[in-house]
Amino acid sequence: MQSSKKLLAQLDAEIAILQEARRILVEDEYKPAAKNAPGGDKARKKHVMSPEGRKRIAEAQRKRWAAAKKAAKAAK
Repeated sequence: MQSSKKLLAQLDAEIAILQEARRILVEDEYKPAAKNAPGGDKARKKHVMSPEGRKRIAEAQRKRWAAAKKAAKAAK
């Protein structure tokens, strides 16, 4: 009789552990993606570039294109 009570107590403890694990998994399933995934999702805030930054990048790209065009003409 003593061993059956001990066995039931162990089973109850295991059931409690499994129920807690299930609760955590279900809870994670319904969290927003930005909190779950390191890569984020649509919930992530978009980066906004200033007009000055955009101009600097555009000018640098134009310089790269000009250098490539010049190199291509020199190669002919």
